[in-house]
Amino acid sequence: MILNLPYTALRAFEAVARQGSFSAAADELGVSQSAVSQHVKSLEDWLGHDLMTRGARRSAPTPEGARLAQAITLGLGRISEVCDDIRSTRRASSTIVISCLPGFAFIWLFPRLMNFDLAHPDLAISIATDTGFSDLSRARAQIGIRYGDGSNPGFEVEPLMAEDLVPVCAPALLRDGPPLRDVTDLALHTRLEDQFSPQISDPPSWEYWASENDLTLPAPARSRSFGQTNLVVQAAIQGGGVALGRSPLVGDALADGRLVRPLPQIARSRLGYWLVYATAQRDNPAARLFIDWIKAEAAIQPDLPGIFPQQG
Repeated sequence: MILNLPYTALRAFEAVARQGSFSAAADELGVSQSAVSQHVKSLEDWLGHDLMTRGARRSAPTPEGARLAQAITLGLGRISEVCDDIRSTRRASSTIVISCLPGFAFIWLFPRLMNFDLAHPDLAISIATDTGFSDLSRARAQIGIRYGDGSNPGFEVEPLMAEDLVPVCAPALLRDGPPLRDVTDLALHTRLEDQFSPQISDPPSWEYWASENDLTLPAPARSRSFGQTNLVVQAAIQGGGVALGRSPLVGDALADGRLVRPLPQIARSRLGYWLVYATAQRDNPAARLFIDWIKAEAAIQPDLPGIFPQQG
């Protein structure tokens, strides 16, 4: 038979026995010293035994009190472990792991996640950056943001963003550097290039952009290649050369003036960004909230600005 135990009194007594002081126990529990004393006295009356030897400076448990204090400590410790485990399970169920490329994460996703956090404070987002070609299960991700043609056999796939390709550079490059009014002027500048994975077919390269616009691409004064798109974009922002901007990844920098468009030609990439997830995630409310949110964010991307006016 389980007794109808006076849990409040037991907790107060355990605190006094552990702290060795009624006043210290009161501070820990956030109640008055008188309330703690009353709880311990009521527990002694209920048991029919003295549990504490009270002193002016310090109080100590009697032999019966020591036995009871040890039992309460063990019991409360186990209860605490179980409660923490239950709460951890709930926290895990409210965490969404997103797998995506580092460049997309740093440039596009991270600046927008605060909006999601404010709208859904009970959910947590964890970002796993990878090459974009690994299976979602390896990253333990519920949702992948994949770059390519949308081919992801065995998964649910939803379009997120298409991309347009435009040359971009820092405004200071046009003000202080060689002219850049025509495609032939690219020969006077450093060309910044992405190093695309061999697994990507039809990459949005400078050659692709020129071909789509029936242009002859001149050899650059020099070229620099980067393994991550965020490095290409940052190099362009810092005036290191001219990059072929992919609209989802340069849209914010174009909108706030860190980058500008020196040339009018645009090419639509054959690749884009896709949401990829297992069919089971359809019934995951947290995953659906994230999918709906990120699609809404993608739908309000700024339009490409006009050509930057150049002097002369």
